[in-house]
Amino acid sequence: MTQQPESSADVAAQKRKGLISKRVTDHLANERTFLAWMRTGLATITFGFVVERFGLLLRELGLKNAPVPLTTVHYSSVLGIALTILGVILIVVALVNFLHIRSSIDKEDFHPQVAFAVLLTILASLIGITLAFYLLTTA
Repeated sequence: MTQQPESSADVAAQKRKGLISKRVTDHLANERTFLAWMRTGLATITFGFVVERFGLLLRELGLKNAPVPLTTVHYSSVLGIALTILGVILIVVALVNFLHIRSSIDKEDFHPQVAFAVLLTILASLIGITLAFYLLTTA
Protein backbone atom coordinates (compact mmCIF):
# COMPACT_ATOMS: atom_id res chain seq x y z
CA MET A 1 0.00 0.00 0.00
CA THR A 2 1.50 3.32 -1.03
CA GLN A 3 0.96 6.42 0.99
CA GLN A 4 -0.34 9.42 -0.88
CA PRO A 5 1.41 12.74 -0.40
CA GLU A 6 -0.33 15.05 2.01
CA SER A 7 -1.83 18.26 0.74
CA SER A 8 -0.74 21.61 2.10
CA ALA A 9 -4.13 21.89 3.83
CA ASP A 10 -3.45 18.61 5.69
CA VAL A 11 -0.02 19.85 6.77
CA ALA A 12 -1.50 23.16 7.92
CA ALA A 13 -4.17 21.30 9.93
CA GLN A 14 -1.50 19.15 11.57
CA LYS A 15 0.47 22.27 12.48
CA ARG A 16 -2.60 23.82 14.10
CA LYS A 17 -3.18 20.65 16.12
CA GLY A 18 0.43 20.70 17.31
CA LEU A 19 1.43 17.50 15.51
CA ILE A 20 4.22 19.20 13.57
CA SER A 21 6.78 21.38 15.31
CA LYS A 22 7.02 25.01 14.28
CA ARG A 23 10.78 24.57 14.29
CA VAL A 24 11.11 21.72 11.80
CA THR A 25 14.21 23.18 10.15
CA ASP A 26 15.89 23.60 13.54
CA HIS A 27 15.14 19.99 14.45
CA LEU A 28 16.43 18.75 11.11
CA ALA A 29 19.65 20.76 11.55
CA ASN A 30 20.02 19.31 15.05
CA GLU A 31 19.59 15.80 13.63
CA ARG A 32 22.20 16.42 10.91
CA THR A 33 24.62 17.63 13.54
CA PHE A 34 23.94 14.54 15.66
CA LEU A 35 24.58 12.27 12.69
CA ALA A 36 27.85 14.10 11.96
CA TRP A 37 28.96 13.47 15.56
CA MET A 38 27.96 9.81 15.17
CA ARG A 39 30.17 9.54 12.08
CA THR A 40 33.02 11.21 13.96
CA GLY A 41 32.63 8.81 16.89
CA LEU A 42 32.53 5.78 14.60
CA ALA A 43 35.58 7.03 12.69
CA THR A 44 37.45 7.48 15.99
CA ILE A 45 36.53 3.94 17.08
CA THR A 46 37.67 2.58 13.72
CA PHE A 47 40.91 4.55 13.86
CA GLY A 48 41.61 3.22 17.36
CA PHE A 49 41.02 -0.34 16.18
CA VAL A 50 43.34 0.14 13.19
CA VAL A 51 46.10 1.67 15.35
CA GLU A 52 45.93 -1.22 17.80
CA ARG A 53 45.83 -3.95 15.13
CA PHE A 54 48.59 -2.34 13.06
CA GLY A 55 50.81 -2.20 16.15
CA LEU A 56 50.14 -5.90 16.70
CA LEU A 57 51.09 -6.63 13.09
CA LEU A 58 54.33 -4.68 13.44
CA ARG A 59 55.16 -6.52 16.67
CA GLU A 60 54.51 -9.89 15.03
CA LEU A 61 56.67 -9.04 12.01
CA GLY A 62 59.45 -7.67 14.19
CA LEU A 63 59.65 -10.62 16.59
CA LYS A 64 62.07 -12.55 14.36
CA ASN A 65 64.95 -10.08 14.62
CA ALA A 66 64.04 -8.03 17.68
CA PRO A 67 65.93 -8.12 20.94
CA VAL A 68 64.03 -8.53 24.20
CA PRO A 69 61.98 -5.35 24.76
CA LEU A 70 62.76 -3.19 27.76
CA THR A 71 59.10 -2.62 28.49
CA THR A 72 56.04 -4.78 28.02
CA VAL A 73 53.77 -1.78 27.40
CA HIS A 74 52.82 -1.47 23.76
CA TYR A 75 52.03 2.14 23.04
CA SER A 76 49.95 1.31 19.99
CA SER A 77 47.67 -0.89 22.10
CA VAL A 78 47.21 1.80 24.74
CA LEU A 79 46.62 4.47 22.10
CA GLY A 80 44.24 2.27 20.11
CA ILE A 81 42.16 1.39 23.16
CA ALA A 82 42.10 5.04 24.26
CA LEU A 83 40.89 6.12 20.82
CA THR A 84 38.20 3.44 20.82
CA ILE A 85 36.96 4.53 24.25
CA LEU A 86 37.07 8.17 23.14
CA GLY A 87 34.89 7.28 20.14
CA VAL A 88 32.31 5.65 22.40
CA ILE A 89 32.34 8.70 24.69
CA LEU A 90 31.85 10.97 21.67
CA ILE A 91 28.78 8.99 20.61
CA VAL A 92 27.24 9.10 24.09
CA VAL A 93 27.94 12.82 24.51
CA ALA A 94 26.52 13.47 21.04
CA LEU A 95 23.28 11.73 22.03
CA VAL A 96 23.00 13.71 25.27
CA ASN A 97 23.73 16.93 23.40
CA PHE A 98 21.15 16.07 20.70
CA LEU A 99 18.43 15.39 23.28
CA HIS A 100 19.24 18.56 25.22
CA ILE A 101 19.14 20.73 22.10
CA ARG A 102 15.92 19.05 20.95
CA SER A 103 14.29 19.92 24.25
CA SER A 104 15.64 23.49 24.11
CA ILE A 105 14.31 23.98 20.58
CA ASP A 106 10.84 22.80 21.63
CA LYS A 107 10.86 25.19 24.60
CA GLU A 108 12.18 27.97 22.32
CA ASP A 109 14.98 28.47 24.82
CA PHE A 110 18.01 27.44 22.77
CA HIS A 111 21.40 28.91 23.61
CA PRO A 112 24.43 27.26 21.98
CA GLN A 113 26.86 25.72 24.44
CA VAL A 114 30.57 26.04 23.90
CA ALA A 115 31.68 23.42 26.42
CA PHE A 116 31.26 20.50 23.98
CA ALA A 117 33.24 22.26 21.24
CA VAL A 118 36.01 23.26 23.65
CA LEU A 119 36.21 19.74 25.09
CA LEU A 120 36.39 18.18 21.63
CA THR A 121 39.10 20.62 20.55
CA ILE A 122 41.18 19.78 23.62
CA LEU A 123 40.72 16.03 23.08
CA ALA A 124 41.60 16.25 19.38
CA SER A 125 44.71 18.27 20.24
CA LEU A 126 45.74 15.70 22.85
CA ILE A 127 45.29 12.90 20.33
CA GLY A 128 47.50 14.75 17.85
CA ILE A 129 50.18 15.38 20.46
CA THR A 130 50.04 11.76 21.64
CA LEU A 131 50.35 10.46 18.08
CA ALA A 132 53.29 12.79 17.39
CA PHE A 133 55.00 11.61 20.60
CA TYR A 134 54.35 7.98 19.64
CA LEU A 135 55.84 8.50 16.19
CA LEU A 136 58.90 10.23 17.66
CA THR A 137 59.55 7.51 20.24
CA THR A 138 59.05 4.56 17.88
CA ALA A 139 60.97 5.94 14.89
